[in-house]
Amino acid sequence: MVKELFHTTTPKRWRKVKPAVLEMRGNPTNSERILWQSLRREALGVHFRRQHPIDCWIVDFVCLEKRLVVEVDGGIHGNQVERDEGREGHLKELGYRVIRFTNEDVTENLEIVLRRISKALESE
Repeated sequence: MVKELFHTTTPKRWRKVKPAVLEMRGNPTNSERILWQSLRREALGVHFRRQHPIDCWIVDFVCLEKRLVVEVDGGIHGNQVERDEGREGHLKELGYRVIRFTNEDVTENLEIVLRRISKALESE
């Protein structure tokens, strides 16, 4: 069981996406930075990872224990709705729940975002 919690992609895929993951972790958007400060160090009582690969996707934040993915979407996501729906469907097939927020949600309503995440963590 522990192995499943940590190995969410194949070693071959990990080698391929690792540079992108490290780049994304090193240069988060402002909204990702703000939300990470509220999720890190088990601030909500569970461990979150950021920019974590799951199968062929890199998700913004994930609590592996609760199988909850949190995505923070910038303006570009308005132009890729179909791609995002396919990605979300694939993650759901893998057993993950996905909740999405806009950059503005995070920067302007962080407390509401955190309450929604907390509620999602409680309702497995």
